[in-house]
Amino acid sequence: MINHISTINEKPHSTQGVAFFTFRFMRTIVILLLCTSSVYLQSQNTVGLLSYSKSSSYDGFNLLYPHNQSTTYLVDNCGQIVHSWEDMEPTVPGNSAYITDEGNLIRCKRLQTSAVNDPIWAGGGGETVEVLDWDNQLIASFTLNDSTMRLHHDIAPMPNGNVLMIAWELKSMDEAIDAGRNPTLLDQNKLWPEVILEWDPKTDSIVWTWKAWDHLIQEFDQSKANFGIISEHPELIDVNYDEHDGHPDWLHINSIDYNPVLDHIVLSVPYFNELWIIDHSTTSEEAAGHEGGASGKGGDLLYRWGNPRAYNQEGEQKLFFQHDVHWASKTAATSGEDVGKLVMFNNRVSETLSTATILSTPLTANTSNYILDQGVYGPSEFNRVVSYPGDDARSSSNSLSSAQLLPNGNMLMCAGRWGFSYEVTEEEKIAWEYITPLKTGKPIDQGDTTLSINNNLTFRIKRYDMDFIGFNNRDLSPKGYIELLPDEEYCDLLITSTIDTKTKVAKVYPNPTSSTMTIEREQGDATTLELYDFSGKRVKNQTVKGQLIELDLSNLTKGFYFIRIDNLLSRFVKV
Repeated sequence: MINHISTINEKPHSTQGVAFFTFRFMRTIVILLLCTSSVYLQSQNTVGLLSYSKSSSYDGFNLLYPHNQSTTYLVDNCGQIVHSWEDMEPTVPGNSAYITDEGNLIRCKRLQTSAVNDPIWAGGGGETVEVLDWDNQLIASFTLNDSTMRLHHDIAPMPNGNVLMIAWELKSMDEAIDAGRNPTLLDQNKLWPEVILEWDPKTDSIVWTWKAWDHLIQEFDQSKANFGIISEHPELIDVNYDEHDGHPDWLHINSIDYNPVLDHIVLSVPYFNELWIIDHSTTSEEAAGHEGGASGKGGDLLYRWGNPRAYNQEGEQKLFFQHDVHWASKTAATSGEDVGKLVMFNNRVSETLSTATILSTPLTANTSNYILDQGVYGPSEFNRVVSYPGDDARSSSNSLSSAQLLPNGNMLMCAGRWGFSYEVTEEEKIAWEYITPLKTGKPIDQGDTTLSINNNLTFRIKRYDMDFIGFNNRDLSPKGYIELLPDEEYCDLLITSTIDTKTKVAKVYPNPTSSTMTIEREQGDATTLELYDFSGKRVKNQTVKGQLIELDLSNLTKGFYFIRIDNLLSRFVKV
């Protein structure tokens, strides 16, 4: 969204005052942009903290584990580092990280070299899960990356100290065909179904296992295993449902979360465009079958949602390569309205739109199962859909990404391919914006405008409360910034300013732009359009007319600019 802020009606009184006026004009409007606390802020920063309305943002500390480097950062809402966990090994994320109630960090990583030459590799590949104390000392570690299995993407720390992990499991071509897989869907003559492992760090042992391979169905070959009518068995997984062109990474589970009240596990399955819920109250033996546990269904799917076509039912698809599916509250009582409520980032709603969504699952009265209505799991709609309230192309991402419902009702989102995190209020206003200030894993200067898609990949952002128990008796004082040459006065200016400005919204698009820009005005009278670069130098001055104005910006160098028109100001980036 491009908001325009009224500027001062000041004119130079002499020729020698022109230069001073230009400087004063630019400085004043930049301060006005920075200091508006009640509206969406257009800022002068290009990386790190972009905008911050302290009165509407939720206070906390933000956990970041950006790609292509090995440090996990905890930053405050001003963008200052309050703590970090560095890795002395040449590792990269694999991919998520969490802070426990004890103040320990649990994170997924892999060696920089363990990638495409490994027996099992696809996007999101991991290798090691490690537990570190606050002082970065290793407590426990588990590694799985061999010719038969590999950890990837996400973990779910549990209240008992155990950790749920996602792994790919190799199945040969013969094994896949015997299970009813269509041979034409075996592009590499193998398949990697998913396995969920529960690791006990205290004993360094796997204490529970669930395998997707134990819960298949197919209608392709009556002579093979798992043959049945798919539409009559939504609790089973169609081994021939494929949206990945026969690639062995058939499911690509990219997130996992555990609910201790329900004793359920939720999984995000993006190549099915679904989320699945399974029963954790089973033994490993029961999880391999179709009976047992509190649900009585063993390891079969208790619930699935997002794409009824995946189990041969009619219905509208609602999820599109989603990420970060998790319970809004893992401690919500079974009698409360928040029990079973899920939050997720819906990546590919359209080519240019990603949203955060909230979904209330239809739990049965005893909360051990979910209601199936005429063969389809409800509900038919989300409870709430949140998107970036504007036109910034960086707000959507076709992969990675996260969404978090904050206690004040705000939604914290991360568009992972752009490293762009933003907080949206219930009134659909921006409360906070932050750009991960790294380029291929290395810090960049404040003011740098060269970041583009995939330069600063960020799997997730997670905000922890100021009074989170894991922070008790910890030093959380500011310790500098991730970016180089930071503007150390910037956040204070945002917080302390009381300047009241009048806002007026117009459309200026696209932003960022590479060549042309369109301006839509409310009036069509002739007026002066001025263009300033980041230093305050005027680079364009022309008379324009009409409600729709096309600007040719092809001769501008890449950078950060302001447009002044109708006594209003707008920021844009030339790429």
